[in-house]
Parts: sequence; C-alpha cells; structure tokens
Amino acid sequence: MNNRSGFTIVELLVSVVVLSVGLLALGAGIGRVTTTLNGSRVSTESVQLATRRMDRLRAASRSTAVPCTSGLFTSSSGLEYDGDISQSWVVPSSGSLRRVLVINSYPIGRGRTRTDTLATTISCG
Repeated sequence: MNNRSGFTIVELLVSVVVLSVGLLALGAGIGRVTTTLNGSRVSTESVQLATRRMDRLRAASRSTAVPCTSGLFTSSSGLEYDGDISQSWVVPSSGSLRRVLVINSYPIGRGRTRTDTLATTISCG
C-alpha cells in the first residue's frame, strides 16, 4: 500500500494561479479606489473655493450704502487659478435681483476637464 500525503504539482500550480488572479484583482481595485478618492478631493476643494468666492461677492454687494455698487461686485476679468482649479465669475451689471455665477474648472485625468458652476441670486434692492 502506497500511502503518501501532500500536494501534487498540479494542485500546487492551480493554487498559485488562483492566488495570482486574486492578487491582480485586488491591485486593480486599489487603483480604482485611489483614483476615486483623488477625484473626490479635488471636487471638494473646488466646491470650497467656489463657496468662498460667492461669500466674498455677497459681502461686496452689501459693502456700500447703495447695495451692489461696490467695485468688487463685478464679473471677473479673466481666469484666476488656485492650484489646478481655474475660476471665473459672472455678476450682472444691473437689476434688483442678480443671478451670480461662480464657474470652476479642473482636470480629472486623461485630458478631461470637469466644470462646476455655483449659482445664487443676490438682491440689490
């Protein structure tokens, strides 16, 4: 009677292949998670930057005796940059209710760009 215990070479090769496929899948998943987290970080920074600009514009609209006449309550003259985020804003020059826009753009990889727009209405009456 030949009673040997252990693994055959075929069983060992199959287990190595299964383990390798699992590790490759895990590595790909980690890459996706990292990319998603980085995208979320930049998106959060963009929203914070837009909110700060909108707060400054709102404050400028109320900084003079006659609302909305401050020289700071105007549209941007071009793009402003904060890291990879470019920002511009649009302030209508007349009206008792003005729809103000803050537009941010930033790269999201592979040559693509994302644009976020924050809009609010400011009373000038």
